[in-house]
Order: sequence, then structure tokens, then C-alpha cells
Amino acid sequence: MIAMQYSFSLPADYDMEIIDRRIRDKGPLLDGFPRLRFKAYLSARKQDGTAASTENLYAPFYLWDEAAGIDSFLSGPGFAAVSGDFGWPSVQTWIVWQADIAANPGDAKFATRDIRPIAPHCNLAALRENAMDDVKRAMAAGALATVAAFDPTEWRQLQFCLWPDVPGDQMTGETSQLYRVGHVSLPLA
Repeated sequence: MIAMQYSFSLPADYDMEIIDRRIRDKGPLLDGFPRLRFKAYLSARKQDGTAASTENLYAPFYLWDEAAGIDSFLSGPGFAAVSGDFGWPSVQTWIVWQADIAANPGDAKFATRDIRPIAPHCNLAALRENAMDDVKRAMAAGALATVAAFDPTEWRQLQFCLWPDVPGDQMTGETSQLYRVGHVSLPLA
């Protein structure tokens, strides 16, 4: 599996209802997309008492079964439309160590993402085991989906979680981001 995310930073005075409307209108279009485990349509607002951010963001997160799914999406009309509307983003990808998904990930209202650097020459096997333990702890704490992954190009570790409510242990710091979830696209049953 491969995790993927791109993000658009929007002006402080941007009408985020435009993003909300886009998610409502376009979100269901990726339901059942081939090789997609899930896509979480994420946003963050600078002026938001519950999920405050340092900037307005539109930042979809994807979990793919294989690289062919990423290629199909990035080469298709959906990505052409979003990059035409908001610009050509840098697309981050991570190799997945562990992904757990509950029966109801579509019920997610919030998401957390933490990206941390991986120190040179660290024990990657131990880091992977710790990340897999973190996935289990997050699921036990009520997460609806959790992804632990790494990027060997930039040497970064990712933990991503979908939550039904704002998680009790608010993520803080420069490596963490809290998002609102507008829609979760899933495989067709």
C-alpha cells in the first residue's frame, strides 16, 4: 500500500465554503475508484475554534492498494481539475508499514497527521515496530482508520488517523496537523 497527500494553502480571507461545497459535490465521484482503499477529503481553517490551523488548507489524503491507482488518478480528469483550479501541488507519498481500517471509516469527522524526520542510521525495523504499535493504540483509542508509513526519499515517518470526534490528545507542534473531514471515499461494497 501507498499513502499519498497533496495540500493547497489558501489565503487567510479565502471563503472556505467554496472548499466545503467542492467536497460535497466532488467527494462522491471517487467512491469506488479502482485500487483506492480510501480518500479523506480534508480541510483546515485558520479561524476555527475546534480545529484551528496556522493557515487555511485543502489537503486530501489517499490510501492506495498499489501504484497503478496513483498513476490512474494523477493522470485523470479529477487531478487535472483540482490542479487547474488551485495550482500544481507537490504530491507526497509514503510506503505503508501498517494500515488498519474499522468497519465505518466514512463516519470520520476529524483527521490527524503527524510527519516526523527519521534520524540517519536509525534502526528502521525498531521504528517500524513502534509505528505499528502506535497504530494499534490509536485504533484502541477509537480511530476509524490509521496509517503508519515512511518516505525513504526524504526520510520522514507518517502517522495518519481518521476520528469520529476531535481526538482527546490534541496534536500540537510543527510536525502535526488536525483537519476536518468533509467526505471519505471508499470502495464500493
